[in-house]
Amino acid sequence: MIQVTRTIALDEGELREEFIRASGPGGQNVNKVETAVQLRFNVLESPSLPEPVRQRLIALAGKRLAGSGDLIVVARRFRTQERNRADALEKLIELIREAARPPQPPRRATRPTYASKLRRLDGKKQRGSVKSMRGKPGED
Repeated sequence: MIQVTRTIALDEGELREEFIRASGPGGQNVNKVETAVQLRFNVLESPSLPEPVRQRLIALAGKRLAGSGDLIVVARRFRTQERNRADALEKLIELIREAARPPQPPRRATRPTYASKLRRLDGKKQRGSVKSMRGKPGED
């Protein structure tokens, strides 16, 4: 079991890994060894996800969600298969944690109080007087 949050844990059987050839650094090795990882997780059929988290995860996934309901996470940052596997799993966990956070209520717009307006204007007057004293003495 992979613990994502206190209430959500994924079974390793729900994850499928495919190894593909990665682009980028690696010299001759990059053309021979399949180090990049495609991690697939079926969001629609997973019994581990509560329904509100599932809906937010579908919205967050965007283009990474395949038509079959698979969330595809690709990791090809590192030169070794093991590090890419760990990176892909970490990306998936982070995405699920973000979906598990309940949405914040929208901010209600408020007006500044009269006293705060006066404080702001007083500060501006003081700053203006400091700057006017910096000038050359006027002709009297």
